[in-house]
Amino acid sequence: MTDSKYFTTTKKGEIFELRADLNSDRKDKKKDAVKKVIASMTVGKDVSALFPDVVNCMQTENLELKKLVYLYLMNYAKTQPDMTIMAVNTFVKDCDDPNPLIRALAVRTMGCIRVDKITEYLCEPLRKCLKDEDPYVRKTAAVCVAKLYDISADMVQEQGFLDALKDLLSDSNPMVVANAVAALSEIGRDDFLTKSVVNKLLTALNECTEWGQIFILDAVAEFQPADQREAQSICERVTPRLSHANAAVVLSTIKVLMRFMELIPRCRLQNRSFAQIVSAACDTFKL
Repeated sequence: MTDSKYFTTTKKGEIFELRADLNSDRKDKKKDAVKKVIASMTVGKDVSALFPDVVNCMQTENLELKKLVYLYLMNYAKTQPDMTIMAVNTFVKDCDDPNPLIRALAVRTMGCIRVDKITEYLCEPLRKCLKDEDPYVRKTAAVCVAKLYDISADMVQEQGFLDALKDLLSDSNPMVVANAVAALSEIGRDDFLTKSVVNKLLTALNECTEWGQIFILDAVAEFQPADQREAQSICERVTPRLSHANAAVVLSTIKVLMRFMELIPRCRLQNRSFAQIVSAACDTFKL
């Protein structure tokens, strides 16, 4: 059965009926009611009057229902900032949930809700999630730091979240590393790019998703090699990405090569295959 039934024409007294279903003791009825609310919200209907009733549905172990409620909150939080405070305790509680998907969902949603009063309560759960045992939670928390920085840069610095992001650059999970790089880049910080860190990034590069590789390559392109040998070493390690199926990865790789090639005299290119690839990149851009 599809979800098209939730997009039916508004009936007289629908808000009243939805409120009754949202407060029903039957889980299936409550879930259907939330789906109808989300469907109405999707097509542009104002269902903000149901805010407290939808928030009450947060107290559930059903992941699908919780996702729907969080989606509703993100949409109406700006227009109902005072009522959004009602959800704070549940957010904090969900950040300690045994299910890592729920922990990640909670911290991501708190980061997306751009309400100052919510931000005050985000710091402690975010700090825990940045050190969570599950890599999915850690990588989600890393992105959340960048969102928090956009809301309150001073808070991020005062709470030590920038240092926590830099610590994640040494994480054992490559996607956590990639997300930490992405967050630091979005914040506009490149002071983390040391020789040691770049080596760690290039190691994680081999196991990242294609978008993780792009984040890492773009960061490496901003690094200033100490000498010709270091520049050549980095170029040799990223060169295999030129044959990647994703064009964005290839372009990010070429950007690294273009930045570093000025430091590498042609006579120093001992590896013939590498020299040919670099020359091909030059020819592509008519350099």
